This record gives sequence, C-alpha cells and structure tokens, in this order.
Amino acid sequence: MLHKINKIAVFTSGGDAPGMNAGIRSVVRTCAFHNIECYGVYRGYQGLIEGDFEQMDARSVKGIINKGGTILKSARSQEFRTKEGRKKAYEALTKAGIDAFVVIGGDGSFTGAMIFNQEFDFPVMGIPGTIDNDIFGTTHTLGYDTALNTAVEAIDKIRDTASSHNRLFFIEVMGRDVGHIALNVGVGAGAEEILIPEEDLGLERLLDSLRRSKASGKSSSVVVVAEGDKIGKNVFELADYVEENMTEYEVRVSVLGHMQRGGSPSCFDRVLASRMGVKAVESLLTGKSNYMVGLKNDVIDLTPFDQAVKGKSKINMELIRVSDIMTV
Repeated sequence: MLHKINKIAVFTSGGDAPGMNAGIRSVVRTCAFHNIECYGVYRGYQGLIEGDFEQMDARSVKGIINKGGTILKSARSQEFRTKEGRKKAYEALTKAGIDAFVVIGGDGSFTGAMIFNQEFDFPVMGIPGTIDNDIFGTTHTLGYDTALNTAVEAIDKIRDTASSHNRLFFIEVMGRDVGHIALNVGVGAGAEEILIPEEDLGLERLLDSLRRSKASGKSSSVVVVAEGDKIGKNVFELADYVEENMTEYEVRVSVLGHMQRGGSPSCFDRVLASRMGVKAVESLLTGKSNYMVGLKNDVIDLTPFDQAVKGKSKINMELIRVSDIMTV
C-alpha cells in the first residue's frame, strides 16, 4: 500500500553518537526542500508514545551540524517493547497527522521500527547511529569515525607518559561485541598489541608478544583492548596478570569510556549524516519503507531492516594482518 507522505517525524534512539545532530538537520532540511512538514520527537520511542512532538523547519536546525550528542535527546523505552505501548505511539502519530518517521539509532532501534511497521503498516526508515560500527549493511555508522579520532588522540597522549616512565599501558576502548574501534585505533596509534572479541589471543601469547617487544628494545608498550575482549574477566584483571608475570614493567590501565561518544563530529561523519538524511526522506517519498540507509563502496544504499538487524558486521581481516606486521 503506497502512503501519501505529508508529514515526517525524526528522532534519535539508544546510545548517542557524534553526527546524530547532523542527521536530524539533514532530515529536517530535506523535508523543507520537498515542502514536507517535519516534526522532531523528543526522547526517542518514549517521546513517540507520549506525543512529545515539535514542528521543525530549516531554521530550527541551524548551528547544530558541529555539535555532538542529540538535541532531541535519547532514551530507551521499555513501554515501546509492549504491544500496548506501540499502539499508544501509533495513536499519537495518527493524532498529529504524521505519515512516516525516520529513526536514528542502532539495531535495537531498528528492531522496534520493524515491528511497528509490521503491526501498523506505518512507513519507517532508519539511519545507523552508533560508534561501535556493529550494524550490517553499512561500512560506517554515524559517530564511528569521530570515535576513532577521539580514541587515537587520547592514546597518543597516553603514549607520551608510557614512554617517559617505561610503562605498559592497557587502554580499554568501546566495543562490547565487535572490535572495529580497537583494531583501527590500535593500528592508527601504533599499539604493540590489540585485543578484540573476534580474535582470542590468549594470555600466554600476549605475554610472549610483550616479551618480544621488550627484547627488541622497546622500553614502553601500549595494548589496546576492546571492552568485549574475552582474554580476562576485565581489563584490570588482565593488567594484574601481566604485572605478576612481567615484573620488569610498571603496568597501568586507562579506560576511555564515554568520552568516545562525545565531542564534535568529524567532517566525515557530518557529510555521511547529510547524505543519509537525504536518502532516508527521499526513499520514504518514493514509497519505500522498512529499510536502513547505509554506505556501501561510497554509495548510499538501502538494506532491509531484517537483514540489518540479523546480519553481523565483519572485522577487517586484512587489517589484523597489517597489525601483526606493524608490531615487529
């Protein structure tokens, strides 16, 4: 059934990521370009349920392309997980005369949109916004590039201290299920070892690698650890184990944490968000629904929600090999 689209809502859901504001801006201004009314929804799916809408025009989004976080706020809604909650959201959208929505978020947000579409035949489109880059159907999610730059800058500064004091630093970066951030920033920052969920290095191999680094003349080392790495229960336990077995090193731990999710988005993320917003709105206007907008071979393309949610992003095996060679 082809819906006539006159009003489109946009909201952010799940964890915030740099570039979300640029995505909101793109959706709003694309709507303005096509003479479509646009409404911002505050606090994600919870705001959808409560009808927390505000009409936005091209001037509503001035000066936000360079800002991190999300001006529409973000929240996780347990109520939207229920059929009753989704029915309230549908009634709120219908009451406001809204014909479709664009959600900027991760796979959980897309799952909610997909179920909502199935239950109410309501046009939906998704823009991937998560620093983990863990969504199938796109080589880059909004915020990923910025998070890489933030982490590399922090590690560069920590290395100065490591070199000055002959210390071994374990630096934990985000990546609960995938190691995209750890692998890329590890190579970019020249880490001596990179620990990711996809590759179980093992404690003894880690010790062997660090001993080789020491024997080659390195007086300090940096090990980048994805938070989802399986070698130890956590990065602190891992550091304790190494310190017990390599007394020649002073071992320190630095957890970069949520600083990776903040900050002004990179140029790449701003441009990507702008391209994705245009594609999302124009796809809805041509009758498409239930898709995620993604980047493939530098082309903005669509992936069905079910594939985006069920598929797994793959780690770059060539980059793992590059990392091995660089740590000689």
